[in-house]
Amino acid sequence: MKPLVLVGVILIVLGIAGLVVANISITEQKTVIDAGPLKVTKNEEKTIPIPTIAGVVAVVVGLGLVIIGRGRR
Repeated sequence: MKPLVLVGVILIVLGIAGLVVANISITEQKTVIDAGPLKVTKNEEKTIPIPTIAGVVAVVVGLGLVIIGRGRR
């Protein structure tokens, strides 16, 4: 498979995944108090939104790369 086509397919897959999954949630564990044997931790959840336009652009650019990559000989 040509490198340009491969990059295009990867962009298409990532773009579709970005359209299906609207947000990515990450749970981070932070230590609040660490005093000898006493340890207090706090779970903090962060949400990272994935813009819809980013998924659409990735799919369109990926399709363009696949078409250009298959057309060149």
